[in-house]
Amino acid sequence: MKNRAQDINNIEQMTARMRRHILDMALEAGAHSSHFGGGLSVVDITATLFGSVMNIRSNEPEWADRDRFILSKGHGCLGYYTALHEAGFITRDELMTFEKTDSFLYGHPVMNRDKGIEFSSGSLGMGLSLGIGVAVAAKRRAKDHRCFVIMGDGESNEGSNWEAMMAAPHHKLDNLVLILDRNRHQQTGTNTEIMDVGDAPAKLRAFGWHVEDIDGHDVGALYDVLSARRSDGVPLAVVANTVKGKGFSFSEDDNSWHHKVLTKKQYEAAIEELSGELLPSSGSAA
Repeated sequence: MKNRAQDINNIEQMTARMRRHILDMALEAGAHSSHFGGGLSVVDITATLFGSVMNIRSNEPEWADRDRFILSKGHGCLGYYTALHEAGFITRDELMTFEKTDSFLYGHPVMNRDKGIEFSSGSLGMGLSLGIGVAVAAKRRAKDHRCFVIMGDGESNEGSNWEAMMAAPHHKLDNLVLILDRNRHQQTGTNTEIMDVGDAPAKLRAFGWHVEDIDGHDVGALYDVLSARRSDGVPLAVVANTVKGKGFSFSEDDNSWHHKVLTKKQYEAAIEELSGELLPSSGSAA
């Protein structure tokens, strides 16, 4: 039986380590840059999923009954790869090859199931539809695993997502979980300026989803909502209110960090901010 308090403490420690890994990866990437802000906004979500909620086995990456994960906002991969490291799929040395020649860690995920990367993503607006296919297949095969999809709120500008939002309740996919990373920014500005989604929770409810509107950096809230299993034929949508660039004072809620190069000075300042929060990694050794 799970120990909620211990699990939450472990996840919070994991998020601190993941932010440190992200700093190292972004600095190592250099002029190749990284989607720093959008990766940081999902760290608490991916840590909760890979650190406790999801049923996965790093020593058996294609286990038939594993839960599936799709990062529809593929540019947020820093928050994905670091979670895979902490879960034992990717080594520390492999993390440091991010965006380098011959690396399997690209700027958007490319399917590599041996390393825990279930699906290729990054063409925005496709992940939820893919998740629906995965969830339908599980139902037809009488499998009990769930499919988790993280979608960006800027990505919700894509019309294909709204078709998918209608389809999931129609097919009674209570094994599907949509997590909307609502950091209220996209590449060239705020969502309000570019394409205002408006009341996202109300719209999802109108389509027939069960909706939880929470703080996307509250690990306790994420843990409780994502751990609960549904069996009523209603898919779950978690509107996770997040901060782009979360974790470092120079990047929080600053949209210039969508795809900005991290300097050594900024790196050192960020390491200082993390000081005292870090404990040894539980991920696979180099």
